[in-house]
Amino acid sequence: MLKFAVAKITTKQVLRKYEMNLQQRINAFVKLGSFIGQFSSKEFKKKDNVPHNDMFFDGFKHQLKLANESNGWFTPKNIQFALKGWSESLCPEQLNKWLTSYAMDTVTPRKVAIIMAGNIPLVGFHDFLSVLISGHEVLVKQSSNDKHLLPFLAKYLEYVEPGFKGTMKFTEGKMENFDAVIATGSNNTARYFEYYFKDKPSIIRKNRNSVAILTGNESEEDMLNLSEDIFRYYGLGCRNVSKLFVPKNYDFDAFFKAMYPWNAIINEAKYANNYDYNKAVYLMSEFNMLENGFLMIKEDSSHASPIATVFYEYYDDSTLLKEKVEKEADNIQCVVSKNFMKREIQFGNTQKPALWDYADNRDTIEFLLKI
Repeated sequence: MLKFAVAKITTKQVLRKYEMNLQQRINAFVKLGSFIGQFSSKEFKKKDNVPHNDMFFDGFKHQLKLANESNGWFTPKNIQFALKGWSESLCPEQLNKWLTSYAMDTVTPRKVAIIMAGNIPLVGFHDFLSVLISGHEVLVKQSSNDKHLLPFLAKYLEYVEPGFKGTMKFTEGKMENFDAVIATGSNNTARYFEYYFKDKPSIIRKNRNSVAILTGNESEEDMLNLSEDIFRYYGLGCRNVSKLFVPKNYDFDAFFKAMYPWNAIINEAKYANNYDYNKAVYLMSEFNMLENGFLMIKEDSSHASPIATVFYEYYDDSTLLKEKVEKEADNIQCVVSKNFMKREIQFGNTQKPALWDYADNRDTIEFLLKI
């Protein structure tokens, strides 16, 4: 009896210790959210109640400058938008709501490799967060397009929670000595990933695009919000709308009117170069398209449209369209519509995912709890 009682107490102590560590991790990311929230608007606001601010505030300002200088798509506005989203997600309410349904007391710590994309600022942060918050170690290989921000934020995490020291490693070389992998890339690189990591538990993400379904009954506000889904991050994200489904004889006047507030985007060199190039290709190929001086729309059955272009496709039957979209779900990240699909996103919200809105609808935490 005595031996059993001692064993029982020891087990409880282990679980209590783990629960405390989980809470410490949550607390650390909450502090990180407060830190990056200082940089989520045009005017940076240094706050007295943010831990280690004197050590890290100016350093992160420098990293933001480097991120912009090394990647012209990472404008201050787009970086600020990304940081604002993460600062709002990294709060106790959102983190606890996200994690409450998982059995977090069953984790055996592993080393998880993450191969990140670099199309939008901090695009791999959710994977990074998921690995660490679930109690694992992380080995990160970043895209050269987005290499300045995350290592600095990792260093900040080590200061607000020393328990993170030794659990985060960044590499530019060959990834070795890991137990599982999360990799994001193109359809071509995904085939390579699937072969190379065939003996490891893995999440391999491929190309996906987002679509919007219009009925012609959208409000002016809906259409203005749709412009955010199209233009944010220059349309480079998998959650950006790159394809419209519209009813036969749809009048695009309301669409172009709603897009107009983004007209200044044509003054940005990288976007303008892509607009000019793609317009020239369409004209030389004698494709039919409509344009307003900064955005082209072209009838096309594909989902993936080039920068400064949105494809569209007509539909006759709502039921058939729903079936088509559901059949093509493996190629679609988000469906934007209004009371049309069961799993839909409201206009203007594609780039505001909640922590539980998993990429490719693959539950990252569930995967991490089973490796």
